[in-house]
Amino acid sequence: MIEDKNTMRRESRRNYQKRRSTKSHLGIKIVKWIFLIVLLLVVSGIGLFAFYAKDAPNISQDQLQSGGTSSLYNNDGKFLLSLGSEKRIYVKNKDIPQLLKDAVVSVEDKRFYKDKLGVDPIRIVGSMLTNAKSNSIAAGGSTITQQLVKLTVFSTAASQRTLKRKAQEAWLAVKVQHEFSKDQILEFYINKVFMNYGNYGMGTAANYYYGKSLKKLDLAQISLIAGMPNAPVAYDPYLYPQKAKYRRNIVLKTMLQNEKITKDEYNQAVNEPITHGLKKRRADNESKIRKIDDPYIKEVVSEVKNKGFDPYNDNLKITINIDQKAQNKLYELGNNGPVPFTNNKMQIGATVIDPNNGHVVAILGGRHLPSVQLGLDRAVQTGRSTGSSIKPVLDYGPAIQYLNWSTAKMLDDSKYVYPGTNIQLYDWDNKYDGMMPMRKALEQSRNVPAVKTLADVGVKRASAFARRLGVNVPSNSGLSVAIGANASSLQMTGAYSAFATRGIYHKPQFVSKIETPDGLTRNYDSNGVRVMKKSTAYMITDMLKGVIKHGSGTNAKIPDLYQAGKTGTVKYSDEDLAKYPGYNSTPKDSWFVGYTRSYAIGIWTGYDNLKDGTISGIGQQSAQLMYKSMMTYLMRNKPNLNWQQPNSVIRAKTGGTWQLYVRGRHAPAGVSDSAASYDEDDEETDTNNDTNNSVNTNNTQSSSSETSTPRQSSRVERSQSSQSHEQSSSSTTSHTQSSRPTINEDNEEHEQSHADSDKD
Repeated sequence: MIEDKNTMRRESRRNYQKRRSTKSHLGIKIVKWIFLIVLLLVVSGIGLFAFYAKDAPNISQDQLQSGGTSSLYNNDGKFLLSLGSEKRIYVKNKDIPQLLKDAVVSVEDKRFYKDKLGVDPIRIVGSMLTNAKSNSIAAGGSTITQQLVKLTVFSTAASQRTLKRKAQEAWLAVKVQHEFSKDQILEFYINKVFMNYGNYGMGTAANYYYGKSLKKLDLAQISLIAGMPNAPVAYDPYLYPQKAKYRRNIVLKTMLQNEKITKDEYNQAVNEPITHGLKKRRADNESKIRKIDDPYIKEVVSEVKNKGFDPYNDNLKITINIDQKAQNKLYELGNNGPVPFTNNKMQIGATVIDPNNGHVVAILGGRHLPSVQLGLDRAVQTGRSTGSSIKPVLDYGPAIQYLNWSTAKMLDDSKYVYPGTNIQLYDWDNKYDGMMPMRKALEQSRNVPAVKTLADVGVKRASAFARRLGVNVPSNSGLSVAIGANASSLQMTGAYSAFATRGIYHKPQFVSKIETPDGLTRNYDSNGVRVMKKSTAYMITDMLKGVIKHGSGTNAKIPDLYQAGKTGTVKYSDEDLAKYPGYNSTPKDSWFVGYTRSYAIGIWTGYDNLKDGTISGIGQQSAQLMYKSMMTYLMRNKPNLNWQQPNSVIRAKTGGTWQLYVRGRHAPAGVSDSAASYDEDDEETDTNNDTNNSVNTNNTQSSSSETSTPRQSSRVERSQSSQSHEQSSSSTTSHTQSSRPTINEDNEEHEQSHADSDKD
């Protein structure tokens, strides 16, 4: 019995020891595997770091000392200007006050003098924990050396914060740390940071904001200068004094915590008004070219930012699409050229585009522009009604595209009340002209036919058509948008460009190419997108030729030039006239958008404020005359090319007037193509019965009037001669077509996919 018990004890001990041994071996295996995994991760990390670092760009002392500004070049590679100050005040280390060094290091990188690598692992881990807690990028782990590298050779855009970029940034920071002293690195950084208003470097900023050198600033002023690079626009002491004070006090607090200032010095500085010693805000003394190009540069800056770059900090080489001579000419015509305006307060917004690639050639943001960088640009304002210039885009273009209407389609210009209202729609002459072909309705800009056309097409479908041309008209808009929708000169010029290129739309572009310091190049030119059938674009163009020849746009006529265009004027609302009854019978806004095969130009004229005046006298023709002068200048060395009629279009003479039909079942029986015998001069004679079609551009009488208000004479332009109206009416065809074919609005995209089926 006793022996059995002893045996059992021995067996139990053996099992226990065996289990302990098994557990021990398992633990050792786990530790080994963990060690191997960690080692593998470390080796992989080092390998990946080395793989990325080997492609890091070079960095030189010249680059480290240079400003952070981007440079603009034209498409010929010629340097135009820099986005920064024309003169940067570079401050050497010996002239940088210790107080500024203490402020920068305290707020940006308090371990700056201790780290030996150029990167700070402790700070990186700390920032990772902070960001994890806040579930956002609340803290940065970059040292001053890394920030210097980033400002020198990398983009600061959030989209560029890739693992590869961070690895290269860290590697270059290590190299910079090895090759330069701490004082040199701090000197480079202090002289490179962006400080708003085109200023780079803290020495430049001290002079700009305080009119002093860095050595002459007090503690509070030094702290503001040191804190601004974090967000120089947001901490602008002129525009946002409370935010600037907040940032200044953060810098002071970090200096106190780091024992760089005493408690008494801190208290005195935080109680100093943020405006103490601040110079009066002034307009920049800029070069003439900077002033002329300012609206263009403003759009370049906006476009570059939208592409994910920071044009003020990323050291970019930006190729822009400006034609400087054309830009100069547009500025001259708007400010001191031969084009007359009602008075000096009358304003303008103008855009010139190359329709073949979407390049914005020139842009005019207004007349008598103040000397302010990135000021108001009226050419891109979308809050003004286009008047009748919208009709080809929203009414007649969609009618041809979706309903296959011909230019001879008979439309009824008769009494019309907007559905569901008691609002009656009028034309400029407060009368109705009865049945007329679409060609005449567009040439003479009759409003009722335009509204009825939009009703037949459907606002939803017409809105989609306009949107493809870059004009945003809400799909739930009322029918009144047929005679005026809100859009900018830039948008309207881009839309008309698609007519000029037989249906190919290029989104207007200010920037052609961006090159970054690390050698990457991004090109932004595109082949364009077909947005309508060739037949649609050609038929609209053919009708818009008549607008200039004998319609509402005769003041824009350039002899012998193949061109097309449309006028647009907007009258005042009842509320406006109640305040300024003297404005009655004068337009609030006046437009002209026209094009050749080489250029498209969109002109808006009007006033910024109701109290500034109204468009009267010769000013009512300013938009057309501006177009005429600018297009004459642009086309002087360009071939005068007509548009080729596509095979999908039939030209036939009916009722003494040349009309266009979409080939196929949409053309009436018995109509054959007579294009071979067509002559534009013959058409002009037949339609007008008057050989004298030229208009004296010095004529000060205006007869053009439209309105954006359905209660009044709605948006329509008069022809320059009532005789032209009567003769044009007598010569129009009496031919009628069947109404709209059966088309499902939901098949719009399918229908568009066959746009390329038109063949020349």
